[in-house]
Amino acid sequence: MAQKRALISVSNKHGVVEFAAGLSKLGYEIVSTGGTKRALEQAGIQVTGVSDVTGFPEILEGRVKTLNPKIHGGLLAKLDNPSHRLQLEEHGIEPIGIVCVNLYPFRETISKPGTTVEDAIENIDIGGPSMLRAAAKNHQDVTVVIDPDDYDEVLRQLKDTGEVDGLTRRRLAAKVFRHTAAYDALIASYLTDLAGEDSPESLTVTYELKDRLRYGENPHQRAAFYKNPLGVGGSIAEAIQLHGKELSYNNINDANAALQLVREFIEPAAVAVKHMNPCGVGTGETALAAFLQAYEADPVSIFGGIVAFNREVDGSAAEKLYDIFLEIIIAPSFTDEALLVLQKKKNLRLLTVTDRGGSNTEKNLISIEGGLLVQDPDLLSLEDAKIVIPTKRRPSEEEWKALKLGWKVVKHVKSNAIVVADGTRTVGVGAGQMNRIGAAKIALEQAGERAAGAAMASDAFFPMDDTVEAAARAGITAIIQPGGSVRDEDSIKKADEYGIAMVFTGVRHFKH
Repeated sequence: MAQKRALISVSNKHGVVEFAAGLSKLGYEIVSTGGTKRALEQAGIQVTGVSDVTGFPEILEGRVKTLNPKIHGGLLAKLDNPSHRLQLEEHGIEPIGIVCVNLYPFRETISKPGTTVEDAIENIDIGGPSMLRAAAKNHQDVTVVIDPDDYDEVLRQLKDTGEVDGLTRRRLAAKVFRHTAAYDALIASYLTDLAGEDSPESLTVTYELKDRLRYGENPHQRAAFYKNPLGVGGSIAEAIQLHGKELSYNNINDANAALQLVREFIEPAAVAVKHMNPCGVGTGETALAAFLQAYEADPVSIFGGIVAFNREVDGSAAEKLYDIFLEIIIAPSFTDEALLVLQKKKNLRLLTVTDRGGSNTEKNLISIEGGLLVQDPDLLSLEDAKIVIPTKRRPSEEEWKALKLGWKVVKHVKSNAIVVADGTRTVGVGAGQMNRIGAAKIALEQAGERAAGAAMASDAFFPMDDTVEAAARAGITAIIQPGGSVRDEDSIKKADEYGIAMVFTGVRHFKH
């Protein structure tokens, strides 16, 4: 019984004519349908229609073409099983040795603006995944090819030895199941969102490999960078690298943290990040002015850090940036003059990231041993808070500027977190401490004399009045915090004792 039959039906037709021609020269009968059949015939390749194989026409507007025993029997038969071979002969079914199939463009369809639900549903492939799964299951006898990048290797092996080796067949089968799983995951996610289900009974997510990284957090850890297959505009995963060496695992994490924070600002802003925490945040009339404020906030910690802007970097800003050792600079764009300056540094990575054009709606996924934590992103701003001022004194206009800046920043600092800020920059950051007074002491020590007249922001409530006491002794005049402690009254009394204006937001911003 001949096994030199290849079934080819693809949406992505890149390279398929050459692949089919190569198989035809090797004596394979090509079976195809629809647009693939027409494309191959136009190229002069002899093709047998699927309907000629099945003896049954396409029906239901093409929804049913290949779902037929004459196709699936040829895919699933174990050729070393005498009973299977006998049944194939009894029913006149030819085995299929090669399957080349890729699927309806569901991802591309739902990515288009204005796509209707009806269009999305019609681009859910049924016959394609069925053939792929059947062929991949039976990869001991069938070579299944889903990726045009694999065409040349399959043809090479067939020319050299007359068959595709077992390891390659297994590798291609695994690739198929990864592909169909990802395809189904996108469909499941799309329909789950339409149905409004927030925490479904099972969660299947899919990402596509973007880069294999040199290593992870440490050199002995392997790592890779995957991205959302639908693309998330304005994300680090969609950034364009203009210059510099490849990004590392830690670079990507820090760059993401910097980008998330700088997007909190409408006015020109610059954010310097080290180890996932901001070490300096500044605002100003220009990118240069904002950067100078961020740099002066902590000129020591910025060394070897990452700087993100929400405005174009021009030549004047580039001149200042050039003088400092930085790992990455992120901006919406760079002027030609800026690039001439910054590209003199061979290893300095320059990334452009476009405006997101809306809020991030991606869930936060945190892996733990044996499981996955899933939550909404923290998108609440001060405009969403129910402001309460429990102290006798209200903040002045200048203090409000400092409070707002501090509140935007503290949201992005690892908990427990305290930020000391004036109206244009941070002057002290206390991050990731086991108690709040510890975080406050670090922030206030870093601020030094700059704490006088500045504002303090806390990501969570004060369990005691010791933080207010420390703030007052350092010269802080205004504090913003969520409130909600059973001992809030102690903190309020302490603030009133020192004439500090305190703002309660009712919003906690833990970031672990």
